[in-house]
Amino acid sequence: MGLFKNIFGRIYALWVLLIFVFTITVTCIPAMIIGLWKEPKRSHLMHEIYIGWMNLFFFLAGIKRIIRGKEHFKKGENYIVVCNHNSFMDVPLSVTAIPTANKTIAKVEMSRIPVFGYIYKRGSVLVDRKSDESRKRSYLQMRKVLDMGLNMCIYPEGTRNKTKEPLQRFHDGAFRLATESGKSIIPTVIFDTTKVLPRKVFYAWPHKVRMDFLHPISPQGKTTQQLKEEAFAIMKDYYLANR
Repeated sequence: MGLFKNIFGRIYALWVLLIFVFTITVTCIPAMIIGLWKEPKRSHLMHEIYIGWMNLFFFLAGIKRIIRGKEHFKKGENYIVVCNHNSFMDVPLSVTAIPTANKTIAKVEMSRIPVFGYIYKRGSVLVDRKSDESRKRSYLQMRKVLDMGLNMCIYPEGTRNKTKEPLQRFHDGAFRLATESGKSIIPTVIFDTTKVLPRKVFYAWPHKVRMDFLHPISPQGKTTQQLKEEAFAIMKDYYLANR
């Protein structure tokens, strides 16, 4: 059984890779046309493209998505969505699960990948974590994203969680952004993306994934530290109770 699973997992990984390459190539065509629009119209149009792209991708890959808590996004409001981060599958899941247009904070290195990098830059605020200047610039860009009425999706752990703990420690950025902008935080918990893409070389497995949006947290009257600790506790408790 172990040998069969190992072989199938690599065949399935190849299938997923081929689907991804095919669908992103097709997506590039409307993305280039939409690039002619100015923000925030461009992001609203791109969000529809992302949804269509990922609907096709997840369907062909045989991965079922379960999304809960979309009702927490109130019409006319935009939010800072903070998610736990376990897998490369988290970003395509979260960007399209958020019901309205959004951008995510992302590593600048990924934008250099041919074809993928073009799409990646359209939906991201890029940051070079080795550069203090880049981090400052990305923070200002995230403020602009919120000012345009878009949601901002942030992974406050900063990188994928490779520990056995439910969450790694949170960085301050998302919570300072909330306290300074006045935008509420929507804590969000992702489940089972590591079962699709475990930490094995060229291996994947078809499995359902889940993303639960929790009740918004207002930053009013709270410090960055208080907001960070509150979000961390809520997300950790929810993960442990529902995994």
